Amino acid sequence: MTTAYGPLSIWVVIVAIGVITYAIRLSFIALFGRIDDIPPRVEQALTYVPAAVLAALVAPALVSIQPTLVGTLTADRLLAGLVAAAVAWRTENVFATIAVGMGTLWLLRFVVPLVG
Repeated sequence: MTTAYGPLSIWVVIVAIGVITYAIRLSFIALFGRIDDIPPRVEQALTYVPAAVLAALVAPALVSIQPTLVGTLTADRLLAGLVAAAVAWRTENVFATIAVGMGTLWLLRFVVPLVG
C-alpha cells in the first residue's frame, strides 16, 4: 500500500504523536507531584479506573460475534467468563476465579464436544 506522503512526513507524524503522548503522561506526573492533596471528587473518580481498565481488557476477549444470537450467547469463552465472574463475586478470591474460569473453559472446549 502506498501513500501520497513521503517518508519524512510519516516520521514527523510518528514523532509528533509520541511527543504528545509523552507530554500528556508527564503532565499527570507533574500535576500530582506539585499538589499535596488530591481533591475528593478526583480521588473518588480514580477509584473506578482499575475496574474500567480491567473491563476494557477482558470484554473483547470474552465476547465473539457469531452468525446467530444463540451462537454468540453460548460461546465457550463467554460462558466461562460468566462462571468466573460468579465465582469472583461469591468468593472474592483471585486464584479461585482463575482456576474455576479456566477449568470451565477447558471443560466447554475439550470435553463437551466429545459428549455431543
